[in-house]
Amino acid sequence: MAHSTERTGAYSELVAMTALTANGYTVSKPFTKEKYDLIAEDPLGHTARYQVKTIHRRADRNNDLVVFATTGGGKRYNQSDFDYFIAVLGDENEPPRAFLFENTGQREYWATESRAAKRWVELSITLNRALLAGLDMTTLNEGVTH
Repeated sequence: MAHSTERTGAYSELVAMTALTANGYTVSKPFTKEKYDLIAEDPLGHTARYQVKTIHRRADRNNDLVVFATTGGGKRYNQSDFDYFIAVLGDENEPPRAFLFENTGQREYWATESRAAKRWVELSITLNRALLAGLDMTTLNEGVTH
């Protein structure tokens, strides 16, 4: 049986893939072990590499959000390893939330809820049918929350 952290990581990856797909990205998962978890092409045709992480709430810091941005061995990622993080928040009895932000090579990324809303891009997990139908991109801002 898989360890609970492995199950949580798999859950976060599935939520990240759902969020990207719901917002018109084409998502691929590499077969080989890489420093990134996903490759995705956005609706405008730009391709990037993504590392998926689970967001933790720190009870000792007013429930601030923290993303531990290290490898399984505890080493920080380099900026050249991948382009973006997708961090998944899975609060108890709440729908999951996915946040996108640039890999700047830090070991940890901290934010309050309000600061995360300004600094990270929240990707809706709700299917955006208009986007998937290929309508004009300038009219489709409701799928991404800033």
